[in-house]
Amino acid sequence: MSSRQIDVHPEAVAEAQAAAEWYRERSNSAANAFVAEIDHAIERISERPELWPLYVQGTRRFLLHRFPFSVVFREVLGKIQIVAVAHAKRRPGYWRSRIA
Repeated sequence: MSSRQIDVHPEAVAEAQAAAEWYRERSNSAANAFVAEIDHAIERISERPELWPLYVQGTRRFLLHRFPFSVVFREVLGKIQIVAVAHAKRRPGYWRSRIA
């Protein structure tokens, strides 16, 4: 299956790094599992982005299984844009200004 090009918003990168660091302060294995799950999510999204339901303002989201985060993304001009790595319980929709 062909993968599409992925562009990751710099703030989404910062969110993923901050979450990984938070987990690392508590457990190296938890941090490694978080990073692996993010990587897996991005790989799956790049292969078949249409599998995930529409979410907010034309985005879609991939819910992580082991962690309370989702990868929010959209398709634009044949590319996948990762808009946010959002915590499920904090500041819903804070990332909306990134898709303007």
